[in-house]
Amino acid sequence: MKKNAPKTPLPSQSPPPEPAKGDGRLTGELEKDLTALRERAYNTSDLITRPITVCGVRINLVMMEGMVDLNKLDEAMIRPLLSRQFPDGPAVFDWIEQTAVVGDVKDVYEYDQILSLVMTGFLAVLVDGVAKSIVMGVQGYPYRSISEPNAEVNEKGSRESFTEPIKLNLTMIRRRMRSGAVKFEMMETGSDSHTLLCLVYDPRAVSHKLLQEVRKRLNRIQMKTVLDVGYLQPYLEGKPLSLFSEVGTTERPDTVCAKVQEGRIAILMDGTPYALIVPFLFVENFQSFDDYSRRPYFAALIRFLKYASFFISMLLPGLYVAVATFHPAVLPHALLFNIASAVEATPFPLMLEALIIHFIYEIMREAGLRLPRPVGHAVSIVGALVIGDAAVTAGIIGSPMVMVVALTAISSFVVPSLYEPVAVLRFAFILLGGTTGLYGIALALAALLVNICRTNSLGVPYTAPVSPFTPSAMRDVFIRAGWKQLGRRVMHIQDMRGGDL
Repeated sequence: MKKNAPKTPLPSQSPPPEPAKGDGRLTGELEKDLTALRERAYNTSDLITRPITVCGVRINLVMMEGMVDLNKLDEAMIRPLLSRQFPDGPAVFDWIEQTAVVGDVKDVYEYDQILSLVMTGFLAVLVDGVAKSIVMGVQGYPYRSISEPNAEVNEKGSRESFTEPIKLNLTMIRRRMRSGAVKFEMMETGSDSHTLLCLVYDPRAVSHKLLQEVRKRLNRIQMKTVLDVGYLQPYLEGKPLSLFSEVGTTERPDTVCAKVQEGRIAILMDGTPYALIVPFLFVENFQSFDDYSRRPYFAALIRFLKYASFFISMLLPGLYVAVATFHPAVLPHALLFNIASAVEATPFPLMLEALIIHFIYEIMREAGLRLPRPVGHAVSIVGALVIGDAAVTAGIIGSPMVMVVALTAISSFVVPSLYEPVAVLRFAFILLGGTTGLYGIALALAALLVNICRTNSLGVPYTAPVSPFTPSAMRDVFIRAGWKQLGRRVMHIQDMRGGDL
């Protein structure tokens, strides 16, 4: 029997040393300031310091690798700087400060502020003998170009959607709203990530109480790292037990402009290709940008189809299980005979059959989403055709149940913003329909209605303008009035009845 080999001691992995403490301000001694910056950045390898000497004055450019446009920097500052004569360091600093034509230019005195700006793509210029730094915006990091929206597809209108850089997203909004009426308010969140946020609102239309409440909730965030604007959603919502979200999302800049004109606030984050909209109402899930470029009567028809699809996707499987199990007398005899024949040929109870096939459907949908698009489409087609046909042929699942699932799945895609709560409620209604029949479904619907009515989106009832009833706002709920009527007066969100804004 072999003896255990002696264990080699693992090398100690001590944490990186803390940066040297001090007042955190530049000293004017170039080497000392550079050493302090490196220590505060834990000597990260992508912090680049490029030395330059101009007329005997030592200068150092501090930047993050891959985040600065070197061509822009060379044309705007380096070439003009090297072609001039300066008596001393302060003269060099003054010339750069007054002459360099780049984006944002500001004076910074503290190490931490320099690092925070440099890590967002700014360039810091340190001059020996000057106890401050010039920080200029010469960002040049790669990013995804503007593309068509994926979730909010439209037939007419703009094809632009938000992308990851927040500056580019704000530019798309400003191109559509060429007035000072739309204000951009920048914030930071995340104690480590220092992620940029921007509140977009119309100072003339927004409720000051709403604006203060949104600021207060965002300032409560205590997370170290914020990587997506969805991290903020729980802080903006009032009731965590509500099934439906009180915060809207959009990837379209034109939708943001329209919502801002109604007194809402849009929240954009650097690195996230969509925006949050607050307050958000339940009826807005059934509105799309195409509704306002169509004829009113056709827009009303599409709205009706969306409301019908919402109830079909949520209730149809549960109603089918409840009626076939407990209330077969309400069905026509021919239909009842077909359903009974299909149920008799399958080995599982109808409720279990519905749960199994819906569970399989959710698996296929998730697989199609996570896989690459060509493979994901293939998985969806194979799952729908092969597995469905094989299950019916083998007698595991009845043909009526396959039709119910197919109609439910198609209906759920009509209102994609409500897919998450509808998917959960669908399973709940199947269980209730299989155990308590139509009575349980009716009670669950009543409880769901109470839950929706109790929801309050930042001071505005979630069910407004239907409940409490606001007649002047009903022109864009179930039907859409013509633009001559809609354009007379914009309905602000704080004008809804029952709100406290």
